[in-house]
Amino acid sequence: QVQVVESGGGLVQPGGSLRLSCAASGSSFTFNRYIMGWYRHAPGKERELVASITSGGITNYADSVKGRFTISRDGAKNTVYLQMNSLKPEDTARYYCNARWVAVRLDVWGQGTLVTVSS
Repeated sequence: QVQVVESGGGLVQPGGSLRLSCAASGSSFTFNRYIMGWYRHAPGKERELVASITSGGITNYADSVKGRFTISRDGAKNTVYLQMNSLKPEDTARYYCNARWVAVRLDVWGQGTLVTVSS
């Protein structure tokens, strides 16, 4: 069974930076089969895709984070990262890691990590 575990959230001032990590693991887990993504859910809002990355390194970003956030993955560590710079109060949310194996329609979600941007 595949699982993903997020880390790296916390409280940061506006303009600051954080790096989120998501470690994936499981029996017979093959990292390259999965598109990895970060989503966020803020109170009163719908969950939204923040960024995703394929095994080939193709990335996709929400317009609201382009130029500020960078997603990357490390196949040797089965880990995906989200570097968040120039953080704004509106980035405050719980951030969730997602592993998606499109061929078998498998979605795996983590428990989330809370990011709070406030002075």
